[in-house]
Amino acid sequence: MSFSDYAKNFGGVYSLMLTPFKEDRSIDYDIYPEYVRWQEEQGAHYLFAVCGSSEMKNLTLEEREKLAALTVKHRKKVKVFATANLEPSWHGQLEEIKRIEAAGVDGLVFVTKGYGNDEERLVTYLLELQSHATVPVILYEFPGFSNHLISGSAYKRLVENGNFHAIKDTTCTMQGIKEKIAVQGDSCVLQANIPYLLEAYEAGARGVAATPTTCGTNLFIRMWDSFAAGDMEEARRMHEEIVNLDNALGGAFPATAKYLVNLQGIPMNWYTRGDHVLKDHKLKALRVYHDYAVRNNLMK
Repeated sequence: MSFSDYAKNFGGVYSLMLTPFKEDRSIDYDIYPEYVRWQEEQGAHYLFAVCGSSEMKNLTLEEREKLAALTVKHRKKVKVFATANLEPSWHGQLEEIKRIEAAGVDGLVFVTKGYGNDEERLVTYLLELQSHATVPVILYEFPGFSNHLISGSAYKRLVENGNFHAIKDTTCTMQGIKEKIAVQGDSCVLQANIPYLLEAYEAGARGVAATPTTCGTNLFIRMWDSFAAGDMEEARRMHEEIVNLDNALGGAFPATAKYLVNLQGIPMNWYTRGDHVLKDHKLKALRVYHDYAVRNNLMK
């Protein structure tokens, strides 16, 4: 299978979705459909609703379910995945799976729930949980729970024995991602770390699911297309621009990403349910970056 073909087989560019909030921190459900359509227009291969960038740990099950349903409703053709095992109890997670599937998603995402330091428990838990799913499942090493990383040996067992088609790797090391690439088989290892993205593609990673896709999907598509076509000079240039974007977002993500989305024409406030505050100097820095990106045909 060629590199470009993986975009049809659980690889490719996963655009992570932000959750827009009003000033009172209630979800702005009026703006969200516009953002869904905009993300798809950027060329995303998949939309990852209800993710870390969505502030999913700060959302209720009802809110997560509604966001998943709205993503499905307002996409045209792009496939939608959503996290479905955040509830604290086992029975709560089974109910969550049913409700997220009923929202119409094309696939589910399971996080590791902090079991990464106990391979037997992790593998048993995920295999049992996926037996209750009726759609494809991908895995997510979500840093919001400690002990979140999956070893290469555990991933091998999961892809060989379960309905797991991809993993969002967040080891942030080439050693960590190569361990999974070595055993990925027909599945797709997705890189989340920006500095190592090009190196990960060269090593055999088959996609990306990273925070800057929330506001810069088109750059990731341009890098993907260039790499698939063998145009390494352009792939490296796009990687450099993605690193610049990642640095511009800085430590106040996802508020910074929301502001960059706003600058590109989607009237989304930068508010979050965390403790993020964008002061005037940071807003100015983001406007300077956006002006640069517009001048260089990187953003609108």
